[in-house]
Amino acid sequence: MEPIIEFKNFSFKYRSQVEPTLRDINLKIYPGEKVLIIGPSGSGKSTLASCINGLVPFSYTGDIEGELRIKGEDPQKLGIFGLAKSVGTVLQDTDGQFIGLTVAEDIAFVLENDLVPQEEMKKKVHGIADIVELSSVLSHAPSELSGGQKQRVSMAGVLVDDVDILLFDEPLANLDPATGKRAIALIDEIKKNEKKTILIIEHRLEDALYRDVDRIILIGEGQVVADMTPDELLCSDILEREGIREPLYITALKHAGCTIRPEDHPAGIASMNLVPYREQVQQWFRCVPEAKAQKLGEEVLRVEHLDFSYKQGQPILSDINFSVRKGEMLAIVGKNGAGKTTLSNLICGFDKPDKGTIYLEGQDIAPLTVKERGEQIGVVMQNPNQMISKPMIYEEVALGLTVRGVPEEEIKERVNETLRICGLYPFRNWPVSALSFGQKKRMTIASILVMRPKILILDEPTAGQDYRHYTEIMEFLKRLNEEQGITIIMITHDMHLMLEYTSRAIVIADGKLLAEDTPSAILTDEALADRAYIKKTSLYDLAVACGIDDPTQFVERFIQYERTVR
Repeated sequence: MEPIIEFKNFSFKYRSQVEPTLRDINLKIYPGEKVLIIGPSGSGKSTLASCINGLVPFSYTGDIEGELRIKGEDPQKLGIFGLAKSVGTVLQDTDGQFIGLTVAEDIAFVLENDLVPQEEMKKKVHGIADIVELSSVLSHAPSELSGGQKQRVSMAGVLVDDVDILLFDEPLANLDPATGKRAIALIDEIKKNEKKTILIIEHRLEDALYRDVDRIILIGEGQVVADMTPDELLCSDILEREGIREPLYITALKHAGCTIRPEDHPAGIASMNLVPYREQVQQWFRCVPEAKAQKLGEEVLRVEHLDFSYKQGQPILSDINFSVRKGEMLAIVGKNGAGKTTLSNLICGFDKPDKGTIYLEGQDIAPLTVKERGEQIGVVMQNPNQMISKPMIYEEVALGLTVRGVPEEEIKERVNETLRICGLYPFRNWPVSALSFGQKKRMTIASILVMRPKILILDEPTAGQDYRHYTEIMEFLKRLNEEQGITIIMITHDMHLMLEYTSRAIVIADGKLLAEDTPSAILTDEALADRAYIKKTSLYDLAVACGIDDPTQFVERFIQYERTVR
């Protein structure tokens, strides 16, 4: 069989750079394959994808050596529009991909350009909408949709053109766990039913492996470091060596001293043969001491009987009650559209509650302006583009200090220190427009952290981050929390983050507070996980499969052990 994508001794260097981003790539991808591409930020995986969909060299110019063939053709001869007939790309930032005023118009855009007759166009749009489960929202504006729905609109927009290759750039970055699982399942169904070749670029390896993939290609420093089946890769030490986060159950098995074998199919906890590992896992569980409870300070934030709706009769939040103690790291979790971000907006003063009271250090904050609240409560939004107001990175991070009249020397010291922690110091004199989506995210976190607020609210702080940058940001937040007593509230879909770094979690679904408990208790509650669209941790499945009577305690001890060995 001839490959549908083939790189031969391929190298690419951006015109603005001294060293090539891709070096001597030799890679074949065959029709109908589903391939997962992983690698740390800056490894070259996004550039590899840009070569496949034509952004390199048509949008991003540079020097090419070697050969690339898409369906046997030279992409440079086909042009970007010719390539678009073979390769469809679903971007990480779906908002940047919308054209139409309604979902139907957006899906139909490419058909309109091709002068497809209206009746045929309607038939195709409705057919694709059925495949991606969007038929009920065709008249809605894309901006009204949830993150998962927006992603499916982008998928429909490329599927309607009947392309052979579908390229997904971080499809899970902004989705709740249950919606992410559905997205991966939908991609798998499209691959099988529509006979497409699928390429997925993703940081969340465990979630991406919810459905089988044929191969995993690991890119490191511009080269192919590994090209293996998932079972082979998970039995090696390559992921750890390259700074890629392993699935949690794999890490737990390694902590227990297990040697994992490919024939036991470790690529999925549900399909893995765990019988040979049971005894070692049980022994490890018995040896690890119980986790110690965290000591917390006095109450710093309290929310009482909070109600809010954008439209009368359609409540977004109903009777929300909880408190946060000084020095706590708290997670707010739940499905897309549950009201988590709205709750953050109410605390920060961007919206006013219909009913209820918010107290900061015992004082009702209703009289305080947004600016006055901002002196004590910092917020980092989910979409970095909504926070950026300066063209240069240094200026953007320094802005909050500048407008408050902080001396220039102190600004420089604090900005540079924060940029170092967030991994952006080398780019301090770059324009913001030169940053990737993930880098912009880190920059907006830096712009708030530099203010040193009492409470820091972060909406999806690690979305789109590789494991190294994820760890850097979270360890920095943890140090701020422990050393300076900053209280941190994180709205997140990342169940790993919730387990590893927070002591308590609040679960919101359909505008109601469903649970308030430790992360391990929440992520081992199957009924709650299903109702709130969160994902039960694979550590729970491992504990049950290995015959451990108290899965919650197993998860607690795993997290305690991780903290001691980190």
